[in-house]
Amino acid sequence: MDEYLKRIGAARPASPDAESLRELQLRHLLTVPFENLSVHLGEPVVLDDQALVEKVVGRRRGGFCYELNGAFALLLRSLGYQVTLLSARPVGDGSIGLPFDHLALRVNAPDPWLVDVGFGAFSHHPLRLDLRTDQPDPAGVFRVAETADGDLDVLKDGALEYRLEQRPRVLADFEPTCWWHQTSPRSHFTRSLVCSLLTEAGRVTLSDRLLIHTSEGGRREQRLSTDAETLAAYRDLFGIELTRLPTAPPRSGE
Repeated sequence: MDEYLKRIGAARPASPDAESLRELQLRHLLTVPFENLSVHLGEPVVLDDQALVEKVVGRRRGGFCYELNGAFALLLRSLGYQVTLLSARPVGDGSIGLPFDHLALRVNAPDPWLVDVGFGAFSHHPLRLDLRTDQPDPAGVFRVAETADGDLDVLKDGALEYRLEQRPRVLADFEPTCWWHQTSPRSHFTRSLVCSLLTEAGRVTLSDRLLIHTSEGGRREQRLSTDAETLAAYRDLFGIELTRLPTAPPRSGE
């Protein structure tokens, strides 16, 4: 776990409090990319404590929600936080997705916080789970609202991001959906290739060979033309050393 803290450039907190949790989440988002490269490199995504930490810390890779929040939960527990894994159903194509489609964290510090380092462009800081008022964040204005069935809706700028169940889960509960995301032609992870990282200025994203920089000044796109350029972008912008490029999914109509 000391190596994990070095990986994200964070000091060991003196106590498991809310201020330290806020800093840990932001440091994680700024250093560990959201990426689905394993799906397109033929690497199985293994939901096992040792495998998750080895990928994020040992191999200095990123991952998607099960990996990033799964690994971050281990770090937080080692630092004395009370962490509960929660299942969430993101909104896509105008409807709420499948159960276990997303893994998020409830962290007591000592108040209950929603912590999520695996949802791409989401809140920079933890969100209070027990507040029902607007929560301003650099990424937007968030709100947590109760549903009639006892779930929690998480909204960003008035739009539903995902529906969060409050029942505690274990990592193994997410294995079937994780496998589905790696193998199904209907999964957005098999249909897209993405690597994205929060930056101090905004966000940098590499979608196949399209490099996108976003900031307050706008959006800048660059099409990378060679394998060498693309490998260099993974290395220099995301800290990911690859010996070969992931195989991009075919474009629509191909």
